[in-house]
Amino acid sequence: MENKYLAQAEKGKVQFWRYILGIFFVVLGCGLFSAPYNLAVLKQVEEGVADASRIDDFNYLMTLFDSNLTLIYIILPFVGGLFSLYFVIKKVHQLKWLHFTTSRSKIDYKRVLFSFLLWGGVNAFLILLNVILNPEETVWNFDIQKFALLFVIAIVMIPIQTSFEEYLFRGYLMQGFGAITKTKWFPFVITSIAFGLMHLTNPEVNKLGNGIMVFYIGTGFLLGLMTLMDEGMELSLGFHAGNNLITALLVTTDWTAFQTHAIFKDFSEPNLTMQLLSMAILYPILIYILAKKYQWKNWKEKLI
Repeated sequence: MENKYLAQAEKGKVQFWRYILGIFFVVLGCGLFSAPYNLAVLKQVEEGVADASRIDDFNYLMTLFDSNLTLIYIILPFVGGLFSLYFVIKKVHQLKWLHFTTSRSKIDYKRVLFSFLLWGGVNAFLILLNVILNPEETVWNFDIQKFALLFVIAIVMIPIQTSFEEYLFRGYLMQGFGAITKTKWFPFVITSIAFGLMHLTNPEVNKLGNGIMVFYIGTGFLLGLMTLMDEGMELSLGFHAGNNLITALLVTTDWTAFQTHAIFKDFSEPNLTMQLLSMAILYPILIYILAKKYQWKNWKEKLI
């Protein structure tokens, strides 16, 4: 039994050289859209505002601009990447964006919304529960003007960031490896690991150590499983957006990639064990809910 989603790539052109060219264009797009941030930092250095010896320090860079402006700057490369990926799919692979997204006759936005609300709700609950249980480590950080601007920026740009990551890993690379290797397990495994490794440069790794990679790679496997079992990216798109958007709006810390004018600021020391434990409990429950709702069958055939 073929996986209908992976088979979608065959509706376009799947020669190996096209994927090499495609990755080149995506990297180029990300690089070009990184220029505004790099130029802004360089200007700060030239004007003596920023210390040139510390520009490799992520937390130091977060102090150079207002966090709303910084959020725009750090998401711009994802905007460039998504535009480039759209061009690659349409022109290099000559594939419809619909076929790149799902095996269904049209994109199921109800699936996107359900996944967004489900995981976004769980995420919001856990954040608020932590606020209640640890009031001495969480402060009220709400500033109506700064938050209002954050809200507008976040609901526009964070879904672009999460969608780019999904379309790159669960879309482009997963379908590409599937078309090239004629397997299901290889694209499932390699894209999940690659997704985790992409987060190696995140400040969370410096704070929590390499053990946090278990969480990132595990999340990659979760999103890959959603995509292959549901034969479309709708659920992974909703999950990823719900996770990042709700977090950015509700809570911020001094050691995460998104440092925002969120409602709460958490000063507690991060606990890797609790994070991995929550993943081990919540991810299987999430899979069970989705499997029941969407009647997933033939697990071995779709994944392996």
